[in-house]
Amino acid sequence: MTGRLYLDTAAAAPVRREALEAAWPYLAGAFGNPSSHHEFGRGPAEALADARARVAKVLGMRATDITFTSGGTEADNLAIIGMVLGAQTQARTGTAEPPRRHIVTSPIEHEAVLASVEFLTRVHGFTVTEVAPTSDGTVTEEALAAAVRPDTVLVSLGYANNEIGTVADIPTLAGIAHEAGALFHTDAVQAAGWLPLTGLGVDALSLAGHKVGAPKGIGVAAIRARVPVEPLIHGGGQESGRRSGTENVALAFAFATALELAEAERHGAADRVRAVRDEFIATVLSAVPGAFLTGAAGTAGLDGRTTRTPNHASFCFSNTSGEAVLLELERLGVTASSGSACAVGSDEPSHVLTALGIAAEVAQTSVRFTFPSSITLEQGRAAAQAVISAAESLASSFA
Repeated sequence: MTGRLYLDTAAAAPVRREALEAAWPYLAGAFGNPSSHHEFGRGPAEALADARARVAKVLGMRATDITFTSGGTEADNLAIIGMVLGAQTQARTGTAEPPRRHIVTSPIEHEAVLASVEFLTRVHGFTVTEVAPTSDGTVTEEALAAAVRPDTVLVSLGYANNEIGTVADIPTLAGIAHEAGALFHTDAVQAAGWLPLTGLGVDALSLAGHKVGAPKGIGVAAIRARVPVEPLIHGGGQESGRRSGTENVALAFAFATALELAEAERHGAADRVRAVRDEFIATVLSAVPGAFLTGAAGTAGLDGRTTRTPNHASFCFSNTSGEAVLLELERLGVTASSGSACAVGSDEPSHVLTALGIAAEVAQTSVRFTFPSSITLEQGRAAAQAVISAAESLASSFA
């Protein structure tokens, strides 16, 4: 294989040149504070408003729903903690029903979601129900309906799982939450650029710029303006009072640009990359003994609903070591990962895989491949051959 093949876009996608060019004027000449009421602040303020409106259009929401954050983790925290505490404040002021004290999520959510829920239970005394997913990572309608209660304030379920790629039927799940009078949040960080972001019927969703070609350090908490939100960062009342602090105009503009481009290219990229991904999966499964796919298979149902993000393939290599496979792939010129880049420094088995019923020692053999939109069929085939070669070279060590 000539050159290095990067297959870890679930951790970070390459930064798009268009996003950098969009950001540059607000890093250089147009440096004013967007809250300043003078000539130097007007240009940045107009750019920030433009970025907000463009993001809202991609999401099918209103500009007043968009709060720029430092990334997906902060967006998850603001949406979950902010909406739950906001509902409590509203209830205490007598403008709503008595406070609801129950949260529903699942054990396979991103660490930012689980940690936010854990904070609310530990510090504020909320109770939580974690809905058990099926073996492929699907939260069913029946399971969610059984979990929600009259006192459920929020349901938070991911749109596309970052480790196994399984896609949730968010419109249906949000409808179940709303029937119970609960708010619904989805972490859509891995969905952007691959799945529809409109028509989801949610109260809030989270996005991260570095998954769609913007620089790291920018994200969005898209929360309906009608929903009360208790801010996590206090100060000058920027972002409609939901997140204080001087806004990063340059990165907000870069994010809007990258998100628009990702959405414009989505259909073509998804179809093209899915074909590469499907051949890659079939080749690996047929040639590597002990390898099995984690997550949903791909497309299911008469409606053709996508059940795995088009760029995602994840395996356990039960006859070897996942870390050894990754090191051998690096030597062969392929960069992949063992799962979430947010589980910093952890050598524990994936909480996602163990929640699916995979034994801890097998879960530690996991390898995740997430393809860029630019991948070609030839590159996909070369990557599959590298996986086969890596497994063969390591087989004797783990026989």
